Parts: sequence; C-alpha cells; structure tokens
Amino acid sequence: MADERPREADPEKLALLYERFKDVCLVEKEVWKEIYMPPSQASQGAVMTNVQERYDVIIEDEDIEDTLDANIPLGGKSLAAAIQEYKSHITFVKK
Repeated sequence: MADERPREADPEKLALLYERFKDVCLVEKEVWKEIYMPPSQASQGAVMTNVQERYDVIIEDEDIEDTLDANIPLGGKSLAAAIQEYKSHITFVKK
C-alpha cells in the first residue's frame, strides 16, 4: 500500500533535506530511513531548539538504496553525487 502522506515538494526544503540525508548517512555509515531537521525559523528570534521536524525517507528502488549504501564509504562528494543522480527516487514524508 502506498504512503498517502504528502511528500515534501518545496525546492528549498528539499535541498536542505537531501543535504541532511547525506550528512546522516555519512555519520551513521548506512542509509538512514528517518531524519530530523531543526526548525527553519531560526532567523525569526527565539526558537525552541528541542522541536525538530521528523521525516521518513522513502527510497523507491532497493537497487538505488544499495547504490547509495555503496557510496557511503567513498565519502561526502561521492554520496552527494549519488543522491543527486537518484534524487527523483528519494522522497521525504513529514511525520
């Protein structure tokens, strides 16, 4: 059954999510299925730093997930290139 929750579509937020996804995968040394984003209103004064947006990471094809996983040990540039190549198959769904 397909996930009926709305997928993130804002280009600015997507750029941040792809970057965060890359960083989390590099730290955890595996493809991560959930990521957290700090609040985006930091420039608007006081922000509760313990409140984060949670996203499920959905990768549509197991082969793409394997490719991303294989690029993790090669470093940030390699993983970023793989994410860029397959970003149409990686979606983020806000929890």
